[in-house]
Amino acid sequence: MIWPSIALLTFVTLQRLGELVLARRNTAALLARGAREAAPEHYPAMVALHAGWLIGLWLLAPGRPVDLFWLAVFMGLQALRLWVLATLKDRWTTRIIILPGAPLVTSGPYRFLRHPNYAIVVGEIAALPLAFGLPLYAIGFSLLNACMLSIRLKAENAALKSAMILK
Repeated sequence: MIWPSIALLTFVTLQRLGELVLARRNTAALLARGAREAAPEHYPAMVALHAGWLIGLWLLAPGRPVDLFWLAVFMGLQALRLWVLATLKDRWTTRIIILPGAPLVTSGPYRFLRHPNYAIVVGEIAALPLAFGLPLYAIGFSLLNACMLSIRLKAENAALKSAMILK
């Protein structure tokens, strides 16, 4: 049966496209308010990694059975993703944007983790391929994502520190 895998991939694709629209709108609004972007040089590689992950799933996953346990894990991560979006509101973006004078967000999931969105993405990159029975794919992209996150977290923490948001 092909429709469950296609439905899940369609959901994720539309979600990611919607998030890109939201991120672009929020980024433009933040920049108009005097924000600045930090470390934009790694952004194209990050986009390529995530696009490659999703495109690869579209090539490998259609028609594969969907494991309900990993689907439940993935859907739980989607609830956490919504919590992050609701907490950050108009400050959520896919880029590193620093708004001078804005306090560090410490509510919602940010009470528990400094970077909850990245923790969620780590889970998603593994859980969705595992839902399709693709463990090697999950491992491969998890390793690539770990490399990307090491660059991203270093850049974001440095930007926050330079803005004196982080001590």
